[in-house]
Amino acid sequence: MCGLEIHQQLATDKLHSRMPSELFDYKIDEIPADWNRSKRKLRASEGEGGRKDVAARFEQRRNRSFEYVQTPNAGLIELDESPPEGHDTDAVDVVLTMAAMMDAKPIPSLQAMRKTVVDGSNTSGFQRTTLVATGGSIETDSGSVGVDLISLEEDSARKLDTILSEGGETVVYTLDRLGMPLVEVATAPEVRSPDHAKQTAVSLGRLLRDTRQVRRGLGSIRQDLNVSIACGDRVEIKGCQDLDWIPRIIRLEMARQLHFYRLANELRQESSLPKLPPNREDDAIPTENRVQLAAINRIPLEISDMTEALSNCESELVRKSVDAGASVLGVALPGFSGKLGTKQLDQDGAQLPRLGRELASAARLAGVAGVFHSDELPDYGISESDVSTVRSILSIDENDAFALCVAPAWQSELALESVVNRARQAYHRTPREVRNVVVRKGKPEDGTTTALRPLPGGARMYPETDIPLLLVTPDRWEKIRENLQLSSEKRMERMQELDISSNQVEAILNAELDDLLFEGIEGSMGLPEKAWASALLEYGSEKPTALSAAVHLRETGEMTREGIAPLVSEAPMLDSDQMIEWMSQEANSRGFVPADTSRIEAAVDEVISERSEFIEERGMGAIGPLMGMVMTKLGGSADGQAVSKVLKERIEGMTD
Repeated sequence: MCGLEIHQQLATDKLHSRMPSELFDYKIDEIPADWNRSKRKLRASEGEGGRKDVAARFEQRRNRSFEYVQTPNAGLIELDESPPEGHDTDAVDVVLTMAAMMDAKPIPSLQAMRKTVVDGSNTSGFQRTTLVATGGSIETDSGSVGVDLISLEEDSARKLDTILSEGGETVVYTLDRLGMPLVEVATAPEVRSPDHAKQTAVSLGRLLRDTRQVRRGLGSIRQDLNVSIACGDRVEIKGCQDLDWIPRIIRLEMARQLHFYRLANELRQESSLPKLPPNREDDAIPTENRVQLAAINRIPLEISDMTEALSNCESELVRKSVDAGASVLGVALPGFSGKLGTKQLDQDGAQLPRLGRELASAARLAGVAGVFHSDELPDYGISESDVSTVRSILSIDENDAFALCVAPAWQSELALESVVNRARQAYHRTPREVRNVVVRKGKPEDGTTTALRPLPGGARMYPETDIPLLLVTPDRWEKIRENLQLSSEKRMERMQELDISSNQVEAILNAELDDLLFEGIEGSMGLPEKAWASALLEYGSEKPTALSAAVHLRETGEMTREGIAPLVSEAPMLDSDQMIEWMSQEANSRGFVPADTSRIEAAVDEVISERSEFIEERGMGAIGPLMGMVMTKLGGSADGQAVSKVLKERIEGMTD
């Protein structure tokens, strides 16, 4: 089973603070000194059901502090020192538009909720999210896919850096992105194959962009994958930025879940425990409780200090860490020798599933770099003699494995506790958790994933009482439905009717300039299709009224091409008629009025006389170099096309 969650930033102001949605591209060492900073420690709170969310409890145990950089678009609301404003009207309308395009059903009363988040990415310890619509669908090449829910929520703060110390970690966040409106679209688990997942992501992303009210660029859209196979369990995979990687990521996750199902049954068989059924729906709670108790008894959490025993080992990492005050702690993993695995690659270069990697992943959640485990030793400067010493201290035999962690004592203890818990989990199906795609240098390493946190439960959600209910009236919904944007297909069909090149069509659509293109063509000025398309692509759309006036004057022979850029950039805010009048006056006063034909011909003849030998040598190839000379003589006041035409006629006459 597979479903997608798409998170897309909207091109509106922030959702609950009326601050502009703007990113400040500073690295940690480039932050202006006058920007305020705030420090916090967060804790998990109980939901209205009286329970703490499992993911929130885990984050609290990581003993992290958080520092927030206050950007110019972050105020008291972003700092959680002032109550939030109501929903941004534009953001709500954009999400309702998306819901209508998916034929979803709007929620009559929009209730903002708090979703507990204590990884530091929200200063308040929660994220505000509002369910907007349910029950839609999208079309893909392989058939329709249902849309379970469409929500409007705040984006999180951006992580800048992590600073390690003996007392724990300090994570530095910037608040520019915090509160930006996101639409979250969660599909039904109706994706039929890994390749269909990619199709779904492409179709959904295209539909969201069709609103013309979403942000573009790196990081503005994020895809999460919910994946499970019958013998595994649901895993949420984050960080799927590159759509081409989606099929591979899903296939690797399927292989990972199958591997750990087989490993669980191998461990159970060795311990004379009941096998796991092939389908998780057939699991029996009493049986799983029995297996859980057996795993706890077989793998006790008994941490031993190996610091002195390994202080003289050849590992440079161990020696330097110990000299810096770190401890080397270890735990026994009875019965796991040979089951942790060593690094092996599949035919595509991806790492094959192995428990040792999962143990290291669990340890890293405590902030350590990883662990050493016995299946990969001796190596990394840890000798066979060191391995024997560890086995002796832990009182284990050749059938048993062990794990070592080198870090401050408190951190090693938390990391090894996570290792033991993950080893116990190996007796069961793969755990329900949130995983992250492994990324190196901005791209997926090989499509494999690493554990991020436990999969959140329902306890993390509770109502936001600071924001009143927002009613979606029938009139508002009908107005949204009656004014939907054209789909990508319709826009392409409309563009095919124009007399412009296919490259221009593609560029205009990618830049989302087609509506502006048709406004100029069909408007009072009746701009020529090719000229207006070229002008939009060359000069942009920041001042459409000024640009359309300039193109109009250029095409009617009242202004030279050279006058377009300076006059458009300096143009005041005027309506079309006033703009044409202003631009005509400026063109006259600055010498941007085209020269008459007689002046052009005289200048061309003069240049030809001066460079006759050059023309004899180059023939028609002399036109380009001579153009600049003619334009210089005319003081830039000539039409380039007119100059080129006269030059061509004169040179053709000379070479006939």
